Amino acid sequence: MDDIARRAGISKKTLYLHFANKEEVVNESMIWYKNNTTANCVSVLSNADNAVEAMVKILAFFDGMHKRINPMALFELQRFYPEAYKMFRSMLEDRDVVMIRENILQGIKEGLYRPETDADIMARFKLETSLLILQPNLMVNDRNSLMSVAMEIGEHFMYGLMTAKGIELYCEYKIKYLKKA
Repeated sequence: MDDIARRAGISKKTLYLHFANKEEVVNESMIWYKNNTTANCVSVLSNADNAVEAMVKILAFFDGMHKRINPMALFELQRFYPEAYKMFRSMLEDRDVVMIRENILQGIKEGLYRPETDADIMARFKLETSLLILQPNLMVNDRNSLMSVAMEIGEHFMYGLMTAKGIELYCEYKIKYLKKA
């Protein structure tokens, strides 16, 4: 609470006028963060010409976020603030899975994703693999940065979805939007 008050340029007493306790600060911060991230994703998705471009732009957006995030933040949220983590998971399932599913269905209609793809399963798979890299694990370590692991998993996901036409577009968008070409 001292750190939050200092960074906000207010006293701890003033901070406690607005928040009952540390848990409330964490809950409200998580809700703000998730709402802000979702709004940015909606904006990115709505400014794409097709499903592949949308997904590549989202990969690029999260690449930028991964550069600023503490990889232990989600683990610590889960460990020390289980109610906030539960809300976070619920918001992911209510919003993110739906957005990913809609992107997959759009890509299937556009002939860019394989028609036999189960959009519900793959949307959940994408979400879970995105969260996996933010947990303490063997993938993110001294040799493999959070960004490189996230990009590798994102690319693997995309190649599993795309048709030949989608792969052609992906290669173009990858050069245009992603640093790793």
